[in-house]
Amino acid sequence: MINSILLAVPGIWSIVLIVVAILLLFGGKKIPELMKGIGQGMTEFKKATKEDKKEQKEQKDKEENKLEKE
Repeated sequence: MINSILLAVPGIWSIVLIVVAILLLFGGKKIPELMKGIGQGMTEFKKATKEDKKEQKEQKDKEENKLEKE
């Protein structure tokens, strides 16, 4: 059982191999562009979730106001 758990944990050579493969595939100049794109995507996602929460709160407040008026 312990052996199967250890197989799931990547070793240092596995990580080095993955990094080298990424460098070969994308090149040194493309990686900063990729990271920038990922960062912008995460920022947009966070912004959208905040707006969605705000809209849900506003809708809930409207529903509560309707119930209070009745």
